[in-house]
Amino acid sequence: QVQLVESGGGLVQAGGSLRLSCAASGRSYAMGWFRQAPGKEREFVAAITWSAGTTYYSDSVKGRFTISRDNAKNTLYLQMNSLKPEDTAVYYCAAKGTSSTIGIYDRGHYAYWGQGTQVTVSS
Repeated sequence: QVQLVESGGGLVQAGGSLRLSCAASGRSYAMGWFRQAPGKEREFVAAITWSAGTTYYSDSVKGRFTISRDNAKNTLYLQMNSLKPEDTAVYYCAAKGTSSTIGIYDRGHYAYWGQGTQVTVSS
């Protein structure tokens, strides 16, 4: 079992920055961030392999967000820059539970989820 706890969400003006953190208990293998806005489905944001050798991003955040991890601290990060109002959502940390990158963009391939942290970007 892997438990995930997110932190770092909040209210920020458009153009601002936030850094989300996700503390994991146990080995989490490949991990990712997803987000869900009101009335919309949960969507992929970014993911990273266990070794942090490969990262993946949705087109909507590429160039603005950076995913990273510190395996010594069992912590995943999401640095979000140049935030836009459309980035407003609840952000979820997730862990695949395997080192496989199959389905890394697909929320159905993640076995463990955090409780989510709210990010609100005002215009």
